[in-house]
Amino acid sequence: MMLYFSSLLPSTPAYAPAAKRLFDALDAQCVEYRLLNKTKSIWLRDFMPVRTKSGRYISFRYEPGYLKNDSELRTNFRQEIASLFSQENIIYSDINLDGGNVIFSPSRKTAVISDRIFSENRTRSYVKLVQELEQLLEARVIIIPSLVSDMTGHSDGMVRFINENTVFGNNTPYRNGLEQKIAKVMKNNDIDTIDFPYYSSPKNSAVGCYMNFLETEKAIFLPIFGTNKDAAAITTAEHFFAKPIVPVYANEIAKEGGILNCISWETL
Repeated sequence: MMLYFSSLLPSTPAYAPAAKRLFDALDAQCVEYRLLNKTKSIWLRDFMPVRTKSGRYISFRYEPGYLKNDSELRTNFRQEIASLFSQENIIYSDINLDGGNVIFSPSRKTAVISDRIFSENRTRSYVKLVQELEQLLEARVIIIPSLVSDMTGHSDGMVRFINENTVFGNNTPYRNGLEQKIAKVMKNNDIDTIDFPYYSSPKNSAVGCYMNFLETEKAIFLPIFGTNKDAAAITTAEHFFAKPIVPVYANEIAKEGGILNCISWETL
């Protein structure tokens, strides 16, 4: 498996310190990675194709509502990046969907997507949209409620799979019961939810969202933020994962609205 990041990460002064800490951590764990040129932002997870269990890659339309007035920040994979990769297993879809809003179980037989998918595809019926997603993703699709105040509404800040039948959920009981609603949806689909540390951050910031970790075959790279909750996040992750847990201080990136899962993308 090869990991990718935008070349903007190390070359942008605001991100460079966090990028160096991350790349040093990857090097220490012998995780291979490459940098992609021609990207308009650092958020590779959102505009790069989504890999299915059979090894196909689904390239969805990347025109999120939160960037409707910022076309200079929207990377068009098909026009600007695709030529760098083999086209043999890539399927293009006109469904408007960010890759950060697709969280797979380890087997990729289940995908969790937030209900932001519906507001981004208003001309499609809910039922037909989910059916088409299940065919494309080769997976059962579970729709969870999104955080209204979150600009992106992505699922990768709300749940992450531990195994096929268990997910982490943010330990934030004060958010008008959103986490409880998500846990109920997961339970209705025979998936248990385990609380994961979290603390509130400014609007459109991902500071405090430990769940947006980067999982590789060799290790879990866990964002930390220099607070007294860092230790609890590390301990919790160590309890549930057999892989090494590698903390990475990533505030410079997190304050822009995403963290380690958001900036990464992988191929087989």
